[in-house]
Amino acid sequence: MGARMTAETVDTATDGPGGRLREQRGWYFYDFACSVYSTSVLTVFLGPYLTSVAKAAADADGFVHPLGVPVRAGSLFAYSVSASVVLAVVLMPLAGAWADRTGRKKPLLAVAAYTGAAATAGMFFLGGERYALGALLLIVANASLSVSMVLYNAYLPQLAEPAERDAVSSRGWAFGYTSGALVLVLDLVLYSGHESFGLSESEAVRICLATAGLWWGAFTLIPLRRLRDRRVRGDGTGAVGSGWRQLAATLKDMRRHPLTLSFLLAYLVYNDGIQTVISQASVYGSEELGLDQTTLIVAVLLVQVLAVAGALGMGRLARAHGAKRTILGSLAVWTLILVAGFFLPAASPGWFFALAAAIGLVLGGSQALSRSLFSHLVPRGKEAAYFSAYEMSDRGLSWLGPLFFGLAYQLTGSYRDAIVSLAVFFGVGFVLLARVPVARAVAAAGNPAPDRI
Repeated sequence: MGARMTAETVDTATDGPGGRLREQRGWYFYDFACSVYSTSVLTVFLGPYLTSVAKAAADADGFVHPLGVPVRAGSLFAYSVSASVVLAVVLMPLAGAWADRTGRKKPLLAVAAYTGAAATAGMFFLGGERYALGALLLIVANASLSVSMVLYNAYLPQLAEPAERDAVSSRGWAFGYTSGALVLVLDLVLYSGHESFGLSESEAVRICLATAGLWWGAFTLIPLRRLRDRRVRGDGTGAVGSGWRQLAATLKDMRRHPLTLSFLLAYLVYNDGIQTVISQASVYGSEELGLDQTTLIVAVLLVQVLAVAGALGMGRLARAHGAKRTILGSLAVWTLILVAGFFLPAASPGWFFALAAAIGLVLGGSQALSRSLFSHLVPRGKEAAYFSAYEMSDRGLSWLGPLFFGLAYQLTGSYRDAIVSLAVFFGVGFVLLARVPVARAVAAAGNPAPDRI
């Protein structure tokens, strides 16, 4: 493998414990920067707000007509999330190919991050009936986040030794949930007291959306200062033009690592369920359960606070029992959560908070451990390319859940019916992951394995 990988090997000879620790701390801050978008924008405010804007613009039958296509106003948000995934599918292979061929992940990270931050800040202008502008900005911001996460995740194998990756990945998620909780507290103060600030409810929501973009842009400066691009041996030519060829080559190379591919398939399935729960929870709470915005903010704040403890706690469980077993346990809990959510009575904040607490305890850990487990399955020197495929599973192929969710409402007018399909994602993902022999997969990728995995 050494001869074949020469052109893609990174220069890590100058890495030392002190420099690596400083870089890890900088790396955590990108989670701190961008997680506010996922929390305040995607999970809390934009779904209900964009739905209300679309309903205000809808015809007598409750449909809006973007590009002449009839769409039920309540499905617009879910369809927009799916459309953002399609755009991300096009862009992520290009970013991964460029990063692996040139070793310059940081400039691309900056472009993706600030494009997403600018689109999010632009959501301040979503007044009146501007549902089409809202859908467009959501598509751009979501796709930009996906591209940036390809590059961000690709740093993990370079700045953390195998034995510490579970802990480093979990700390990154914990940083993200900490920032999400902090900003949600500020959002709650602004939203609940908007009249005392001389603001309408709509203005308060739009300020919360825009400040998430400003936060994302401001704290991205820290990782951009501390992360280092590694030199690659190769001329790096033709990176953009060969993006899709690089993805095809990566998938072909994965055929030499079928166990890595098996893990990706399992992750694709169960992560689709996770991503759909994250993006559609507030719409479900507001439209189906009749909960007000303040209740939703408090519930997501509870998720953020407990997700910090959950990510760190599941990281410790992984050290004791292995990442695979810990993830499997979390998938069982996810299934129980969805079953409980399906039967959740309307207008019952207490039960909704209990469900939010359960989600918080498994959310961060299941994602963080999936990322760190995959990092052990990546051949050295192909981090960005493989993490591009991983991100395609994480975000780029997580369109089935939102699409089914939107279609279920389109056809039935009930958000509860969409919950049933998500339990299937977690059940099938559990079975597929249970069949992956991860220790053999690590060895097959040519990497040293930690004591427990």
